Amino acid sequence: MADLKLFVTLWPSFPHFLEFADDERIAGIRLNSAMMSQTELEQELAIASAQADVPLWFDVKGRQLRIAEVLPNEDHLDIRLNHPIRVPTPSDVLFKAGADGAQLHHLEEDGLRLVFVGGPHYKVREGESLHVRDPALEVLGPIFTAQELAKIERVKKAGIKRWFLSYVEEQRDVDLFRELIGTDAQIMLKIESRRGLEYVAKDFEKSDGITLVAARGDLYVEVDRPHDVLKATKLVLEKDPQACVASRLLLSCINGPVPECVDFSELAWLYDIGYRNMMLCDELCLKGNLLARAMNVFEAFRREYAN
Repeated sequence: MADLKLFVTLWPSFPHFLEFADDERIAGIRLNSAMMSQTELEQELAIASAQADVPLWFDVKGRQLRIAEVLPNEDHLDIRLNHPIRVPTPSDVLFKAGADGAQLHHLEEDGLRLVFVGGPHYKVREGESLHVRDPALEVLGPIFTAQELAKIERVKKAGIKRWFLSYVEEQRDVDLFRELIGTDAQIMLKIESRRGLEYVAKDFEKSDGITLVAARGDLYVEVDRPHDVLKATKLVLEKDPQACVASRLLLSCINGPVPECVDFSELAWLYDIGYRNMMLCDELCLKGNLLARAMNVFEAFRREYAN
């Protein structure tokens, strides 16, 4: 079992948290606070530290674009982001992991406010991520917002020394993060964009306490063409033999108790090319029955194939 490790995403407020907090089949629990206030975070950290035997990892958003505020408008989407941006307009923007989209009409407030033509089909909410796929996109301002810096300090006080860093695109991102969390911390660097892949290909150097993550939830949306995710997944592993592959695994477990053949085939491909660390997507972890189903399927694969 130690050869193939599984990571999941949970919060103590989940009704099923205790069911999995000491599950020996889980190598790590990722704490994702993107949709959480500072007060909620402090309460959750106190519970997590007291109840979880499985190692805890905290996910810091870095330069990832997320909705900070949805402004009321009846006929079009109007939002503020956590980071100001610069991009030619009009420009297409994707929501809901690429399943929805809208056209950005123009920018206001020095790139912090985005005004759209109409809006996406589904309602967007504060804290959700989005994708501006224009290669000319620039994310401006500090990598870590004031809110994210406050979260980092709270997590450090809770004694957590394992971290995920989202949307890593250059060595400076890693160096700045190291200054904040200390040299003894373990970091998983989530590669989620074309610039992130360029960093991995040209500048990344493997070192103690650093692990790459092929974070395919966003990476699949960000690559130029859908099939480019295959060579991206291989690249991350080539540069870091201990890399983790995350998201878009066992998704058929959402639909019913019998997994589809393609899910087993993908697990086998990832294992055969060398991945030994894998992480389920958030959607599978939000409900206890779905997480239990996916973990049982994963355990069957681990027992019968990855041995």
